[in-house]
Amino acid sequence: MMMMMKRAISRRETQRLRRFFSPLAHTEESSSLSESDIFIPKMPPFDYSPPPYTGPTADQILRKRNEFLSPSMFYFYNKPVNVVHGKKQYLFDEHGRRYLDAFGGIATVCCGHGHPDVVEAIVTQMNRLQHSTILYLNHAIADFAEALASKLPGDLKVVFFTNSGTEANELAMMIARLYTGCQDIVSLRNAYHGNAAGTMGATAQSNWKFNVVQSGVHHALNPDPYRGVFGSDGEKYAKDVQDLIQYGTSGHVAGFIFEAIQGVGGIVELAPGYLPPVFNSIKKAGGLCIADEVQCGFARTGSHFWGFQSQGVVPDIVTMAKGIGNGIPLGAVVTTPEIAEVLTRRSYFNTFGGNPVCTAAGHAVLKVIERENLQENAHIVGSYLKERLIALKDKHEIIGDVRGRGLMQGVELVTDQQLKTPAKVEILHVMDQMKDMGVLIGKGGFFGNVFRITPPLCFTKEDADYLVDVMDLAMSKI
Repeated sequence: MMMMMKRAISRRETQRLRRFFSPLAHTEESSSLSESDIFIPKMPPFDYSPPPYTGPTADQILRKRNEFLSPSMFYFYNKPVNVVHGKKQYLFDEHGRRYLDAFGGIATVCCGHGHPDVVEAIVTQMNRLQHSTILYLNHAIADFAEALASKLPGDLKVVFFTNSGTEANELAMMIARLYTGCQDIVSLRNAYHGNAAGTMGATAQSNWKFNVVQSGVHHALNPDPYRGVFGSDGEKYAKDVQDLIQYGTSGHVAGFIFEAIQGVGGIVELAPGYLPPVFNSIKKAGGLCIADEVQCGFARTGSHFWGFQSQGVVPDIVTMAKGIGNGIPLGAVVTTPEIAEVLTRRSYFNTFGGNPVCTAAGHAVLKVIERENLQENAHIVGSYLKERLIALKDKHEIIGDVRGRGLMQGVELVTDQQLKTPAKVEILHVMDQMKDMGVLIGKGGFFGNVFRITPPLCFTKEDADYLVDVMDLAMSKI
């Protein structure tokens, strides 16, 4: 194991960093840092001040949370942040301090916090009609379904709205089983598809699985270019799916569910060339292919609107949530008319799925993404961010891998480049240092050693510079 040594800042680096520092920034943005922390990157200017906060303090909220909420709920940082306001790509705490939001509510806030068009759509619909039932007609759900279908390829045009990604994936798996008459679902190791009965079975990380009955799911080798046994050879991983069908099932399957970029699993992009042969194997076995776009959908990858498009495939079912509503509880399953017909065999109903307020919000989000060219921005800024992160990897040995695309990036920390030993403790230290300097970032991966960078899609190059400079400085202190 290598020893992570404290790095001295060279004179050249000092001169470069001075561009980002000012006495004012040091005072306003880093009050929790000690006087010995000389250099603090300067957050990009933002002409906005949040309204004064008069609610309970972080300590008061934490006491209530510990007493009245589930003990399963955890939080980031040694001293959790009390987030009380948001605007665009920034969040504000109870003291009015501004933070750069590099997590986006777990890849959820795509248009930016408090986008006026989304807020207006919600308030207008709320004043008109908050809820009735889909047993009556309302144009909000129909208009959004039509707009959503227009963003999908092929014959994917029948939409069923849900409240979350877990619900969407549960429904998609049930549809596949009903349509094919088979029970076996193929998923991937390291996948995360939800925490209900069926989706927990499809999830393949022990720290997200309870000891309850989870049947009918087989987990294939994860085509992970960094940690996988075949590196970036997608076709070799695909062969494992074929072998699994032949030796682990009756030879017939209900379907295959996948994330084009695994989010909770640590921003793992599936190896190139993997999906086409897997789709072929699944089709031969009579199954349907389900693309879980809960995290990487809605323009987040930049190069495409949907993650699966990067490998040139068209799934039979697409599930989505998170970015679909910019924070509103909303999910959806989209499939073909033929496949959708299976739900008519019995009554299937969702009280809140597709309610007017949520679908009005979703439609507004879609319009904002298109009008403000957020997919293009995700591609341009995301490519720039990745270049800067790769340069940072060359500087800091603790960075084992930089991966992802668009504004869905992962930075894996290791204490040994050869053994790829997860830097579980070090990442917590870096996260806290970054928070103290005004950057909120996510983490994930099976070992909890991967930074998850999934900011709002209005993120700028200046924001990217600030994020990387803060990460650089935090890592230099290890």
